[in-house]
Amino acid sequence: MAERVADHDRPAAATSPRPIGYSPDSPQLRCLAHGHSVACDQVAVVPLRARGTTLGLATFERFPPRDAFDPEEIALAEELVSRTAVCVDNGRRYAREHAIALMLQHDLLPHRLAQPAAVEVAHRYLPAAGPVGVGGDWYDVIPLSGARVGLVVGDVAGHGMRAAATMGRMRTTVAALAAMDLAPDELLARLDDLVAQSLGSEDDRAVGVTCLYAIYDPVERHCVMARAGHLPPAVVAPDGRVEILDLPAGPPLGLGGLPFESVGFDLLEDSLLALFTDGLVEARDRDIDVGLNELRDALSVPGRQLEETCDSVMSAVLPKSPEDDAALLLVRVHALSDDQVASWDLPADPAEVARFRSLAVQKLAEWGYNEAVFVIELVVSELVTNAIRYGGAPVRLRLIRDRGLICEVSDGGHTSPHLRRAAQEDEGGRGLFLVAQLTERWGTRYTPHGKTIWAEVPLDARPCS
Repeated sequence: MAERVADHDRPAAATSPRPIGYSPDSPQLRCLAHGHSVACDQVAVVPLRARGTTLGLATFERFPPRDAFDPEEIALAEELVSRTAVCVDNGRRYAREHAIALMLQHDLLPHRLAQPAAVEVAHRYLPAAGPVGVGGDWYDVIPLSGARVGLVVGDVAGHGMRAAATMGRMRTTVAALAAMDLAPDELLARLDDLVAQSLGSEDDRAVGVTCLYAIYDPVERHCVMARAGHLPPAVVAPDGRVEILDLPAGPPLGLGGLPFESVGFDLLEDSLLALFTDGLVEARDRDIDVGLNELRDALSVPGRQLEETCDSVMSAVLPKSPEDDAALLLVRVHALSDDQVASWDLPADPAEVARFRSLAVQKLAEWGYNEAVFVIELVVSELVTNAIRYGGAPVRLRLIRDRGLICEVSDGGHTSPHLRRAAQEDEGGRGLFLVAQLTERWGTRYTPHGKTIWAEVPLDARPCS
């Protein structure tokens, strides 16, 4: 059948195809009206149908002296068009699913990361090129108590809507666990349990999730991190020296069986942390060591702005057509000066509460925050009294001047106070309620030697509703 094929396969709407340019008695309109092939003289029109929807028409024409189409030739044309319709429909479905997955990934990733005073942040995300589609890479910056900052980067194996949806759940869960002020190894252990519980089938268990979580403390100038099967970060010193940190790997999330381990290290002022996913440095035709060396070279230029460094890294390290998603999070750390922090060790004597309340007021006067005196006096009185009465030695009071005022009281106890509404006949129980009403937020974090109760006061010291 060596005839010319006129293709009229303009994909139309799934509900009401609207062909344009056919005469009222044309075989094309008759084909659409009846829903089956139409042969007229030396023209055969076959509908492209898939899953009950007409996607278009294929018109076969012959020119004299060729004979009209016989039944066998029409059957062959119908078979060819049927296979074509399946391919066209699969292409439409893939394009639609790819667009949905990309939109889902874009919506679930943070559009604007938090910008705590202690760090500068820049980030990039590039989905995989070609038919594999979008994957499950994610990153986040999470403000924590005590002016600390949580940093996270993770990767969900696979591509498509399922990987993007899993990524969204992971990011939300990490943010919720980070708000509990958990240490990195404990956060990953709880996340590992949640991932293992959510894996119901053997297919699910083939989906791996890796994650790296770090906490930077600008007061102590210290960073602690743990990883679950994820690549370790790079640390760039102010002079441009680059080091890939040696961290215990830990298993990917959901496998269980092995513990996670936190490692801490000090960071110099203006040091740069580079957190990334494997798609940035690894490909089928490139060994990961080659990618890491290229990353070192791209990061080792001192004095550049973070956005410029991000662009340089992505262009120098990433392949032209990446086979996997690539995420990069650059964090330049800063330390709080000694003038921004004041701390006192407290004897476990209720008679000393007034003295340390007075010390806190004097420090506020030094900092020029006289309008916050009333709130800080109440917070210090309540938290120090609770620490002495219910906590235990050692007791320590610390004030931090950041974007707001942070009041922290640490003690050797492991029992956290609970907010409750006191009844009219109760003699106590109202102090913590007042702290919660007058501060922006408050909470408890546990340490190896006890706990710290903290409260953040906005600079204008107005009660928060």
